[in-house]
Amino acid sequence: MEFADVARELLLVVPGDFVAERTTRQRAVRKDDRDLASAIGGLRKPAPAAWVVDLLAHDGALDDAVDLGPALRKAQAEADPGEIRKLRQQRAEVVDALAQAGADLASDAGHPVTAAVLAQVRATIEAAMADPHAGAAVRSGLLVAPLESVGFDAVDLDGALADPDAVPDAWSGSGAPPIPISQARGARKAGRASRSTETAPPDGPEPEHAREPERDLAAERKAARQAETAARSESRAADASLDAAEADLEAAGARRADLRRELEQASATIEELERVRDAAEAASDDARELLAAAQEHRRTLGR
Repeated sequence: MEFADVARELLLVVPGDFVAERTTRQRAVRKDDRDLASAIGGLRKPAPAAWVVDLLAHDGALDDAVDLGPALRKAQAEADPGEIRKLRQQRAEVVDALAQAGADLASDAGHPVTAAVLAQVRATIEAAMADPHAGAAVRSGLLVAPLESVGFDAVDLDGALADPDAVPDAWSGSGAPPIPISQARGARKAGRASRSTETAPPDGPEPEHAREPERDLAAERKAARQAETAARSESRAADASLDAAEADLEAAGARRADLRRELEQASATIEELERVRDAAEAASDDARELLAAAQEHRRTLGR
């Protein structure tokens, strides 16, 4: 079995049962496939919003939403106000309907979600409409973190998928086969760099006063991305700590159950020993009474 297949199944598990189920699946394959077992052990517990999106993906509910994205992007590129308004209204209706469907699926699974989680679900679906690569990600059923579309920038998919290599990117429309998201993001970055080179002024360096704001903006973006990367690392560390704590709690619960059974067995043994003791004491009392009666009878005969 491929890791992506196992991951898709595990990511549908109710968050409260995720760690236990992951451990069970890991142990089940450890003897035959240690690499797969290691990959399963490293699978992150999905954020609540990502779990809801994976439930929707499993039901095939996201296809219409993702398919609406190209039409909206085309209308924006052609600057068609009427078409943009119509498609945005349609997008809002689709996103609201999917968020409600996700809330229903979560409730049916016994894990209702909060309004804040549903807001992240909406943002993730909107990101899937805005970026075809994000659309491929949410359709995959391998999402472990919610997504967000910011301006005209590509949606950041770093760390958002359980197995990025298993997720094909959106079709380019040229008939070329899909490519992994990691390669697609690199291609987009290279394309942006190429366009920047092509549009550079041919007649010498740009005036200092014109370049300074761009450098400041680039520095701010770099600092923001560094802060975001640090926050994401802290989040992963917190997830790992939480998973470890949940595993310890599960082990403590199992040990407590064992101790309870041992205590019940010990209590039953004590009760049985008390019954034996009481019976022995009663027999001893009866023997003493018989002895006293015999001694009295002998004294009577001796007179």
